Amino acid sequence: MADFPDSARVVVIGGGAVGCSVLYHLAKMGWTDCVLLEKNELTSGSTWHAAGNCPNFSASWTIMNMQAYSVALFQRLAKEADYPINYHITGSLRLAHSRERMEEFQHVAGMFRRIAGMHHGDMDMPILGRDELRQSYPFLETHDLEGGLHDPLDGDIDPAQLTQALAKAARDMGAKIMRFAPVTRVERKKGEWHVTTPQGVVRCEYVVNAAGYRAQEVAHMFGRATMPCVSIAHQYMITEAIPELQKRTEKLPLLRDPDSSYYLRQEKDSLLLGPYEANCRAHWTSAQEPMPEDFSFQLFPDDLERLEWYIADACRRVPILGSQGIKRVVNGPIPYAPDGNPLVGPMPGVANAFEACVFTFGIVQCGGAGKLCAEWIVEGETETDSWAVDPRRFTGFATPEYAKAKAREVYSHEYAMQFPGLSWPAGRPCRTSPLYLTLARKGAVFGAYGGYERADWFARPQDSREPPCSLRARPHWHEAVGEECRHVAAHVGVIEVPGFTRFSVKGKDARAWLEHVSVGGLCAPGRFRLLYFSSPKGRTLTEMSLACIEDGHYWLLGGAGAAWHDRDWLLQHAADSDVKIEDISDRWSAVMVAGPKSRAVMEALAAQEDFSNDAFPWLSHRVMIIDGVACRVIRASYTGELGWEIHAPVEKVRKIYDAVHRAGAEHHIRDFGMFALDSMRLEKGYRSWKADLSSDFSLLESGLGHWLRLDKQAFIGRDALLAERDARMASPGREFAVLRLDEAEGGGEAVSLSSVFSGSEAVGLVVSAGYGHRIGASIAYAILEAEHARAGAELEVEIVGKRRRAVVQEGTCLYDADNRKARA
Repeated sequence: MADFPDSARVVVIGGGAVGCSVLYHLAKMGWTDCVLLEKNELTSGSTWHAAGNCPNFSASWTIMNMQAYSVALFQRLAKEADYPINYHITGSLRLAHSRERMEEFQHVAGMFRRIAGMHHGDMDMPILGRDELRQSYPFLETHDLEGGLHDPLDGDIDPAQLTQALAKAARDMGAKIMRFAPVTRVERKKGEWHVTTPQGVVRCEYVVNAAGYRAQEVAHMFGRATMPCVSIAHQYMITEAIPELQKRTEKLPLLRDPDSSYYLRQEKDSLLLGPYEANCRAHWTSAQEPMPEDFSFQLFPDDLERLEWYIADACRRVPILGSQGIKRVVNGPIPYAPDGNPLVGPMPGVANAFEACVFTFGIVQCGGAGKLCAEWIVEGETETDSWAVDPRRFTGFATPEYAKAKAREVYSHEYAMQFPGLSWPAGRPCRTSPLYLTLARKGAVFGAYGGYERADWFARPQDSREPPCSLRARPHWHEAVGEECRHVAAHVGVIEVPGFTRFSVKGKDARAWLEHVSVGGLCAPGRFRLLYFSSPKGRTLTEMSLACIEDGHYWLLGGAGAAWHDRDWLLQHAADSDVKIEDISDRWSAVMVAGPKSRAVMEALAAQEDFSNDAFPWLSHRVMIIDGVACRVIRASYTGELGWEIHAPVEKVRKIYDAVHRAGAEHHIRDFGMFALDSMRLEKGYRSWKADLSSDFSLLESGLGHWLRLDKQAFIGRDALLAERDARMASPGREFAVLRLDEAEGGGEAVSLSSVFSGSEAVGLVVSAGYGHRIGASIAYAILEAEHARAGAELEVEIVGKRRRAVVQEGTCLYDADNRKARA
């Protein structure tokens, strides 16, 4: 074709709501030399048959932020694009059948108050009683409800009109859209991408996979062997016209019954019902049912038998629903990732390629997702933390079988409450260590960490193993975990932590390169330390531990979930250096021994070694032989007690673990789990990546200033951090603080993302929280306005709708602040 472009700065593959939003936001940021390629017509995938609901509500900060941005964008888009959008802001009601559901509503309402200020101004999600629900929705049966939640800006939008408005606005700014241009090949040649279609080849710098439920086949063109994308059939039905609705002058608010798992909204004079059924159907997941070459504007056959219970329940809740017959059924594919969140961000292991796909709620999330993706491409980082949707959160463990199991689980629990400490069971165990069965026999209750099974806690005979069921009350494992913590503090404990991310860094430029990419100083051979990495804008990028093996050879250790995130970032910045980076994660595991008697255990394990302070000081490491196995032993402890980490080959870790237990038998050694470890690290002021260290905040705001070496030259983020340091002298901004909550006000801990108040003013946000069993107190890490972060300041933390007194502590360590125990 004569007008088919042969080059562009960015090519977006996929013309649904998300792809057009990416194109629109790239153009808004000044990148107008961009092309969108669509296989068929715009909206021909999941967009055209989407229900088009537009909630703000989400239990995820990232997802709520994306949705709130989208809702704000939709309110101005029609005027900006000069294109009509059939958009109805009706508000919505969420129904609660239980006290626990009301707690969830109260927590999310607190989150929304903070996020609304960023997008909508001063606004709330009011909690409603039964009478208020009935006043808002006169056809609703409320006798068995606890109450509900009102989202004032919820509603529905025409997905096709929305997509066309985004497309028109992007075209008006200079971007191009090519329809009937299916991508058949993507190749990397001489530092640029060549994207092939029947209409021609486009050369470009960046490519975005926004291909919806076809994203997996596009990913294969980039060499991405597996993408966790599963198409689930979602049905909704529309009734015949209902006389009671024909008489109304205003639309009913959208209704959601999360405990029964469906949404119900007015569609003209009819009602539209969309259940999320337990016995859902995944399509195109086997060779016996491959994805059709073209499924544009097509649907699956109706399958209403699966929905009978949900239809009957909805008819009991809103009796007028059952007064008329069904006019139309829509049964179309919706892509699901294993956690129900989309993939937005860098394509794992592929330079200059991005993903904006696998959207379960693509209509309401398209605006925020387009903004995030455009920021990744143009700025190299996003304005707000986007790890919850980052494609690199799923590593090699997310096989097709795992993805299918988790996708069906997520769909059938679409409205399930996400309690702290809850690990959903489908697809597990996925990655296990040689100790998995041994720990299970000892009562271990496992959680999944980057696909790896780790013991969260050890159940006693009297303990329930049921999942957690409250945001407010302390979990049933509280006392068992307390026993583990107190035992470690008094005696000695052992925990296996499989799945550490480990990189070997070698080369003549290794030290200079590490100095450039990290914000702090390095350590000498045989020493160990924490190392922080900054984004160019001074945001907290990642945290790793550094072990200097010898000059020119280092180990970098990070969290299990950070593997692909850290790998891609390190490799990207090592491209022009004489540095070899090797991922050795799968070869090693770690057993940690901690407690005042840990030295005696280590001496029994390796009698030939000297474990005294002089010979083996804190934050040092060495290779030693334990029970015939060569291990790297590091004197460090995330518990804050005297302790050592024993890093051993995976195939030998059981031998090491058994040897530890034999050596520790006379010292009353016992196993402890991740929940105890988390409790102890909170008492010590130790941070956790993506729990309380996120790119929503700078390193200075996160309280990491003492790790910075601003006198170093030209490290990544230095200019931004220097500018922030100088600006903070005039206006301090935000600071990290540790709060101790008043125990006299009852049990329960703060929940992450709870707001912190001074009087009626919201002055901060809880980023991590829990109970410190050694000090007997509830702890919250928070980012506060600096004037409220002073030691002794009395504040309140809003915990599930109720305020609880909290006091800012001196420093960040509440247990053994001078580290005498760790250095003993």
